[in-house]
Amino acid sequence: MCGAPKQGGTLAGIDLSTQTVIQGQVWHDGAPVAGAYVRLLDATDEFTAEVVTSPEGEFRFFAAPGQWKLRSLSPVGRGERVVEAEVGLTETTVVLE
Repeated sequence: MCGAPKQGGTLAGIDLSTQTVIQGQVWHDGAPVAGAYVRLLDATDEFTAEVVTSPEGEFRFFAAPGQWKLRSLSPVGRGERVVEAEVGLTETTVVLE
């Protein structure tokens, strides 16, 4: 069992002027993917964190500003996305192939 925090929900109470948040959804064949693993890798491909998507395919990471790679794995496919995160909210979608 993964010890990752529950995904989804609002950003109420989170100060986006001081926090760097990377959030989004995992999709496959036009639908969100629940239960997909999403890994956060740094610029050198070093593992940093992992979460499991919500029933709506949502994920969220709190990170430092910079370039990050999101790698998603699930029984229906794999996907990757590189994002450049700054202080505030960075939203993205990872599409599984």
